[in-house]
Amino acid sequence: MRASSTLIATLSDLRRAAARGRKTLLPKQPKILVGMATCGLATGAEEVFAALREEVERLALPYTVAATGCIGWCCQEPLVDVQWPGKPRVTYGRMDARKARELVRGLDKGELKAEWAIGLLSAYDNPLTGARTRLARKTAGVDGVPRYQDVPLFRHQVRWAMRNSGIIDPRSLDEYIARGGYFAARQTLAAMQPAEVIEQVTLSGLRGRGGAGFPTGKKWEVMRRQAATPKYIICNGDEGDPGAYMNRTLLESDPHAVLEGMIIGAYAMGAAEGILYIREEYPLAVTRMREAIAQAEAAGLLGDNIFGSGFNCHLRVVEGAGAFVCGEETALIASVEGRVGEPRQRPPFPAQRGLWGKPTCINNVETWADVPLIVMRGGDWYAQLGTPSSKGTKTFCLVGAVKNSALVEVPIGITLRRVVEEIGGGVPDGRKFKAIQTGGPSGGCIPESLLDLEVDYESLTRAGAIMGSGGMIVMDDSNCMVDIAKYFLGFLQDESCGKCFSCREGLQRMHEIVARISEGNGREEDLELLEDLAWMVRETSLCGLGQTAPNPVLTTLRYFRDEYLAHVREKRCPAKVCKQLITYRIEPTLCDGCDACVHVCSSEAILGEKKHAHSIDNAKCIKCGACVEVCVPKAVVVE
Repeated sequence: MRASSTLIATLSDLRRAAARGRKTLLPKQPKILVGMATCGLATGAEEVFAALREEVERLALPYTVAATGCIGWCCQEPLVDVQWPGKPRVTYGRMDARKARELVRGLDKGELKAEWAIGLLSAYDNPLTGARTRLARKTAGVDGVPRYQDVPLFRHQVRWAMRNSGIIDPRSLDEYIARGGYFAARQTLAAMQPAEVIEQVTLSGLRGRGGAGFPTGKKWEVMRRQAATPKYIICNGDEGDPGAYMNRTLLESDPHAVLEGMIIGAYAMGAAEGILYIREEYPLAVTRMREAIAQAEAAGLLGDNIFGSGFNCHLRVVEGAGAFVCGEETALIASVEGRVGEPRQRPPFPAQRGLWGKPTCINNVETWADVPLIVMRGGDWYAQLGTPSSKGTKTFCLVGAVKNSALVEVPIGITLRRVVEEIGGGVPDGRKFKAIQTGGPSGGCIPESLLDLEVDYESLTRAGAIMGSGGMIVMDDSNCMVDIAKYFLGFLQDESCGKCFSCREGLQRMHEIVARISEGNGREEDLELLEDLAWMVRETSLCGLGQTAPNPVLTTLRYFRDEYLAHVREKRCPAKVCKQLITYRIEPTLCDGCDACVHVCSSEAILGEKKHAHSIDNAKCIKCGACVEVCVPKAVVVE
């Protein structure tokens, strides 16, 4: 843990901490950075970091090897950046220990290995302060490598919530302060009344980034007006959408931004205690947040009499058990209290009666991280981006059938087409775009005809989808929409708390019907029954899980009804996915008998001698598709 060495109680103390942070953030000697968030660690960043440090020590080089968070370029992990004085910061993707050692040896000779580089960063923009830290004007030694602003992935991004991700060491309080951190908290406590803070948040148009999109300022004002004490604030880090990791990345890469936002919010609403509710499947996020809390307490930025203002604020981490329904705020409160995580009827709303029966405000990780920006730059400044009803930026996890799997932050109002085709690089392998699901498992599947739709709360809702916490799953023509609906219904059925009869039984019946259709046993009247069930579940469920769970079914029926009809009328899966409706065979004129398929077939269904055409015993074939993946001459045919 890298803590500030002295107590921070005044503006001068903050400035001294910022000066210390600048020395490590932008040192005079070469600095090598390794992305050490979960995405990097999962692909070998620890081995790369160790190799870099060992080689630097072996050669006795005056270089700094440091960890940083996730910059969002997930498909290129592990990422290594070289920050050489007088030159731009150079990014290298898909590194390994061998390349890391070779990179250091090249640096020792003054070589930047431009042939390995994937991007150049010549300046750090800081939306918190409006400043731009220029790293270098010269590009000698790395000519031909694209600048970040010219890389399609970054060209349309506006990084406000992710302003420090991949730039600072998330374990360094001083580096966070060097980027303007805690100046907003100090300004709030020294010069603003609680009503003024809420006025700016309201003016900004900030809406809850957890999915519901409720106006943050309105929620804070209701909370402020409550007379009961004590009051509590909660950071909802229970991110459970498959393929979504926006909150996890922010907690891992910039933990103090979340803490600072919570301090400001606690002051504005009159709360003195807060909880960060983080699912236990995020061990690094839990560790980073606990370290950051300890650092802030040691520096006097958390605890009693912060900045000598007389304001007290204590924060702690509570780990959730990973139930998807605990993303709903009343279920989350029940979990924190030690009860079964299930929602309750509202009103009263948590801001009126929440944790331990006291007023409680729950906001998403990203919402809290945006608060210091609004305080420092003003609500009008924040509202410059977005649509008339949805302001600011939003982080999205762009995954699935897209070239650039990444965590991106874009202005609200950007079109889906720009996100998929320009930022994401489009669908790979020559396949055709089919749909994009926004909003996680309870989101909707949007077809190609609506790719020019603006990404904001109202537009997505009209299309049958939701913003959600920020998951975006791209699907190509190899995806079966009936199978997609079945998968998400299965997930939501498992994650339902079971309290509501309509959600508990309705989702089960819907899953049974879709499964029957996918097996070729469906009837045309099933489609009408499926829609009726979906609307019943939506209208009668207690919480957001049940109310949005039908979205995958309703949108696939709305936009891809022809696929359902093919399964029902023709007993055919157009995408060749549903196992009961397809068979595998080997085309003998293409098979060269290489045995690659034999080695991967777990059911021993492939027959034939090496160097002779093979065949498939369909009685044994489990239709796993492994043979298709390894067949170089493309002799395995799915029918």
